[in-house]
Amino acid sequence: MKNSELELYTDYLLSSFGATTATGLSAMVQGDVSHDRITRFLSRQDYASKDLWRQVKAMVREVEDAQGVLIFDDTIQEKAWTDESDLICWHYDHCSGRTVKGINLLNALYHCNGRSIPVAFELVQKPLQCDMATHQVKRKSEKTKNDVMREMIHACLKNALQFHFVLMDSWFSSEENFDFITSRGKHFIAALKDNRLVALSQEDWKKKRFVRVDELQFSEQGTVQGWLKGSARAVRLVRQVFKNQDDSTGRLHLVCSDLTCDYDAITTTYKKRWQVEVFHKSLKSNAGMAKSPTQTLRTQSNHVFMAIYAVFKLECLSFKSKINPFALRFKLLINATRSAFDQLQKFQAAA
Repeated sequence: MKNSELELYTDYLLSSFGATTATGLSAMVQGDVSHDRITRFLSRQDYASKDLWRQVKAMVREVEDAQGVLIFDDTIQEKAWTDESDLICWHYDHCSGRTVKGINLLNALYHCNGRSIPVAFELVQKPLQCDMATHQVKRKSEKTKNDVMREMIHACLKNALQFHFVLMDSWFSSEENFDFITSRGKHFIAALKDNRLVALSQEDWKKKRFVRVDELQFSEQGTVQGWLKGSARAVRLVRQVFKNQDDSTGRLHLVCSDLTCDYDAITTTYKKRWQVEVFHKSLKSNAGMAKSPTQTLRTQSNHVFMAIYAVFKLECLSFKSKINPFALRFKLLINATRSAFDQLQKFQAAA
């Protein structure tokens, strides 16, 4: 049986275009549900990754197959004016190159047969800790995001999720992550920083003769077999060259553990990683992730869970209606604006 409050709250997130509050939800349903009931609902329990899996499992089982990909990435939702806490604190944003105050969320997105489904998530918390060396109190996470990612992969495997590749950017491209994935019988495709070191033969690897990946010579749309420093497993390396809008040239180095893959297979598969960027945009634009004035750690965390589940529901509606999620939300906005306009005309006519 579905949780009626969960369904109501997440529908409210998708229907609202301003701040999302318990009183606002109560007003929307004309008092049929009190704002106190919504507040109690948000405070009743901690919603975690296992709760998300229960909600999405049926849909995953409908679309999954062994060629699916599991995509990992994190995002930061700025909350500059909210009181600092273990959850809302300072994080380095590698997109903007600065430290920002907000919520740091790590997501696992499953992409298969044209569907993108969130299957796991973790909120980065930084409790206050005393640095034994300096005796200064500062906020620090008890686990790294790489540790958390491996735990999330383990949970996905425990849930018998079918996938072939784990896709990730250079921030998660550690040898420990690579070894963890391959030791579980899965493969990875990841971006590499230009200064990563690689040997071109096992003998070079044993003798520690490495070159930077950006110094490798690639034929056009060719691959290079190599051994990354710190890992004894052979990998495929490719280089993508892009032309930017300002006519500058960009390069992306990718590494793949599946030696049967060629350039096209690696680059085409890695393009699917963009789906997690679309998911993060939808979280912020379509599900009001930042628009809740919740104050406690539990209610703030639960609101993020609700936003993730709301985006999943929007994805399901988008697939059935064959309308882009952002276009679908825009239709809701137009209908809401039209309804408000009609009501205004009635008020003016009666005045």
